Amino acid sequence: VRFLPAPGRDCATELVPTMVPVLAEHPLVRGPRFRRLKIGAGHRLDVKASGVFVLGISHGNKLLTDLYNCHLSRAYTVGGLFGKATDDFSDTGKLVEKTTFDHITREKLERVLAVIQGTNHKALLMHSNIDMKTQEAYELAVRGLIRPMGKSPPIITAVRCLQFAPPEFQLEIHCLHETQQYLRKIVHEIGLELKSSAVCTQVRRTRDGVFTLDDALLRSQWNLQNIRSAIWSCQLKVQAEIERTL
Repeated sequence: VRFLPAPGRDCATELVPTMVPVLAEHPLVRGPRFRRLKIGAGHRLDVKASGVFVLGISHGNKLLTDLYNCHLSRAYTVGGLFGKATDDFSDTGKLVEKTTFDHITREKLERVLAVIQGTNHKALLMHSNIDMKTQEAYELAVRGLIRPMGKSPPIITAVRCLQFAPPEFQLEIHCLHETQQYLRKIVHEIGLELKSSAVCTQVRRTRDGVFTLDDALLRSQWNLQNIRSAIWSCQLKVQAEIERTL
């Protein structure tokens, strides 16, 4: 709004408020506006989990679908606490049992983890629908591409103990087709196998396919410049993974 001179009474000039165009809003100055911006979510995280969460913007939604069809594994750090059990397998759930844990050693824990990994490795081969005696299976194994290329139950491809300081412990789990609640249940089952009980204290996704924590942006870093830089830095490796797998 500007006050512009205009003829008034008795040939006098008066200032009249007038609406004038703003050049900063002109399409030739600001460019076209985004009237519809489609954003899609990758593999979701529940409210009790944290870590890498992939979002697709516009054309990125098609890439999210392609990455989903690649059936890439994800990595988590999972914290556990021996000595109690809850109704939802997390440390914030309703307490249903308390047990002793003095008899648990790191060696016993790692033996249980080895059994879990071996059992899941057999399931991985079964759901991959590949004849392991063929040259194709050998080449896929060398390239690390043996994975179920369709729907399957959750499969753990690797698991190891990162920290062991009873009653607390921390695991690194690589898996396919999982949910965060499934990982909490794994911690519960580990406690049972060790003739005790355990609850999950933390689920943090450290890698989702080709995306790692180094690629992630904190909520406070969500601005146009950072998002644009993140897209450009990940574009080549996303395309390379899709071509390599599909």
